[in-house]
Amino acid sequence: MTRSPFDPPRPSSSTADNGPRVSRAEFDSLFDTLKTWGRWTPADRGAWNRVKAEHVQRAAALVRAGTVVPMALPWNTVPGPDNAKPALHYMSELGDIEAPEPTCHKDFIAVDYHGKGVSHLDALSHIAYRGQLYDGRTAADVVDARGAHFGSVASLGPLVTRGVLIDMPTVLGVDWLEPGRAVHADEILAAEEALGVTIDEGDAVLVRSGHFRRRRELGAWNPDDAGAGCHVDVMPLLAERGIALLGGDGDSDVRPSPVEGVSSPVHALAITAMGVPLLDNLDLEALSGACAQATRYEFLMTVAPLNVPGGTGSPVNPVAVL
Repeated sequence: MTRSPFDPPRPSSSTADNGPRVSRAEFDSLFDTLKTWGRWTPADRGAWNRVKAEHVQRAAALVRAGTVVPMALPWNTVPGPDNAKPALHYMSELGDIEAPEPTCHKDFIAVDYHGKGVSHLDALSHIAYRGQLYDGRTAADVVDARGAHFGSVASLGPLVTRGVLIDMPTVLGVDWLEPGRAVHADEILAAEEALGVTIDEGDAVLVRSGHFRRRRELGAWNPDDAGAGCHVDVMPLLAERGIALLGGDGDSDVRPSPVEGVSSPVHALAITAMGVPLLDNLDLEALSGACAQATRYEFLMTVAPLNVPGGTGSPVNPVAVL
């Protein structure tokens, strides 16, 4: 099994499922190694600049059965340990205001979506590290009370590309990964081989941990305290492959963080260093089943965020078509 040239050998054992531990100095060195600052124009589309017409055509050729699989969670208005800021939904008109016929029903929605309760896209203005956003922009200079003036979700627009599902529970023969369990680079490589798929340039990579199967069977918990996700040693491999988007059924970071003094290291490496937007809190259970039935783990994937000028992200319903 080949290893990314950026990826140092991983200890054969560690003291915690989220390990091995990474010092702040080691993380900062990795951050600087993975930076793609100055590579693309426009800069605030980041790695989405990798996706060209030929990538869309290649993705469209993957549609065979015509199976359409949405990945968004239901709009979550119920507070809970994984939904500290519930979304809002109420009826604003019940057919008794407008006249003459026809009458009309209207409703209102609102959401503070950066959390664990809503499927959403993180734009490049969402995460700063050492005071800087992607491409070296000073966060304090370009994000204010009016929104983001660089790296907003409106700059990204829709994405159509090849999606790849790295279905870790399927590969490991388990129902789900336990909260706090880190996925490592060598496991991604092994999953590629087991699933018959190879991550390539311009891909949207989705890593399934089985989070929502566990939640449905055992109940909710606070994923900020413990959640399965990627260790930072995954990121050099994904950088080498040239991905355009990373997502999962958590928020991509293993929690607790293995990095000293950095709460969301994968967020910082993906968004701020590499310019790769993230998809958080996807329900990947139906997609796992559809891929297993089709015996392939690649598909056409579409992501169409809301056009919110200045927005640091957007609620979103990504769709896979097999």
